[in-house]
Amino acid sequence: MTEQFEPEIVVFCCNYCSYAAADLAGSIRMDYPPNIKIIHVPCSGRVDAITLLHTLEAGADGVYVTGCMEGDCHFTTGNYKAKKRVAYVKKIIADAGIEPERVQMFNISASDAPLFAQVANDMTEIIRKLGPNPLKADKKNNPAEKAA
Repeated sequence: MTEQFEPEIVVFCCNYCSYAAADLAGSIRMDYPPNIKIIHVPCSGRVDAITLLHTLEAGADGVYVTGCMEGDCHFTTGNYKAKKRVAYVKKIIADAGIEPERVQMFNISASDAPLFAQVANDMTEIIRKLGPNPLKADKKNNPAEKAA
């Protein structure tokens, strides 16, 4: 019997919209996968490309950023900056031979708990189909990483 792969997924949620949607989803007991690890950030614009790359390097199978709806960012342009950074990271990892679908950006309003849960479910299914992050296998096979 084979064990089903359960991905580790990190989501960076902006304080004003998507984190409130995640909180609402929990409050009204909506189901979403427990393998979603939420990191609360003041604004999606605070999530830089290096942070996304480090998250994958550290072993996350997928990572996504959720921000306010376009035009509704509490810091005016944070979600636009996040969108550009996610696109940049997708290009970098694609050039490195890693599936760009492992990194995503979504805009979720504070009242849209169903969308938050749906995105979590969809992202989990996408990553399950892709399989484990190839950087995990590289880390296990690298003697320098084993010694560290």
